[in-house]
Amino acid sequence: MAEGSDKDQKTEQPTAKKLLDSAREGDVLMSRELATALMMLAAAGWMIAAGGWFVQSASDLVRRGLTLTAADVADFAPGEALMRNGVEILLPLASLFALALGAAIAGPAMLGSFGWRGKALHFKGNRMNPMSGLKRMFGLQGATELGKALAKVLLLGTIGYWLVGRSLPAIMGMASTDLTAAVGLAGKSIGHAMLVLAGGLVVIALIDVPVQWFQRNKRLMMSKQEIKDEMRQSDGAPELKQAQRQRAHEILSGSARKAVSEATVVLTNPTHFSVALRYRPGTDAAPVVVARGRGDVALSIRELARTAAVPILEYPQLTRAIYFTARAGRVIPEELFVAVATVLAFVFQLERAAAEGMVQPPVDVPPSHHFDPEGRRQA
Repeated sequence: MAEGSDKDQKTEQPTAKKLLDSAREGDVLMSRELATALMMLAAAGWMIAAGGWFVQSASDLVRRGLTLTAADVADFAPGEALMRNGVEILLPLASLFALALGAAIAGPAMLGSFGWRGKALHFKGNRMNPMSGLKRMFGLQGATELGKALAKVLLLGTIGYWLVGRSLPAIMGMASTDLTAAVGLAGKSIGHAMLVLAGGLVVIALIDVPVQWFQRNKRLMMSKQEIKDEMRQSDGAPELKQAQRQRAHEILSGSARKAVSEATVVLTNPTHFSVALRYRPGTDAAPVVVARGRGDVALSIRELARTAAVPILEYPQLTRAIYFTARAGRVIPEELFVAVATVLAFVFQLERAAAEGMVQPPVDVPPSHHFDPEGRRQA
């Protein structure tokens, strides 16, 4: 029982596949506090930068609307007047909309959660379960949300009290100024107040983002058994590997299977392409391509190479170069002799290289033999 319970305990960090699958389901890192702070910063910036523009446009609109001349009656053109006045007042509002949209996009983008996930909109019955709602309200998540709400009230209330006390003399002095000056002073004060309050929200967001990350990470923690099951699905169960070997024999002809088993090395790309090379000193004048393939054939060549204990090395650019410039049963192009010779020299001393911890050497493929996966030459 103890061993089984240990396997079920979620003590392991989530794997990359687990994180990717949860993101596809709509479970991404989100912070409402960060989104609110960014929206407040955008609004405060707009108030300071474009508030005067908006007030001036609005005052001009009101003044023209309340002014009537004989020319307006004689040349009555409501469409032209609506277009002129509407555009003038809509321009500053459009800038506010653009800033708000940018802030709404910036929040998820900063957390790496930007993107459309249709599965998040699917119906989920557990969202309507009252017990799940009570668990969220009275569990750790509810306590965290309550703490954030109290912190916001305390911090923003303190900032608001300080702002009112600081601006009170200026507010009292507005009564002795003209209307235009009073409106300008009020707009400036409101903009600065929003900026300071947004700063307070930024402080809360800087605390909330790590908390949200911790909660999501804890929610996605995995047990040792779950990791084993995932690796089993990724690498393939023994019965699936046996089926893959059977398919490899069915895809490749008998002569091709024999050629792969006698190959000196198999180069891969790593999974899309495979090229089997044979070089017997004293028999072969140059390395010979004994098998080549892409897709399922490439996977079959790799599986047969593993069965025959043929070394498999990953050289993407060189593999594509051989695949697109040589046929099975032909020697490799002369331009690739140096690159392939480097690989073969490493293969011939593979046991010593493994004992001494040597890594496979880099190779230089001539620019004229650079191909993309579609067979197009690369510049």
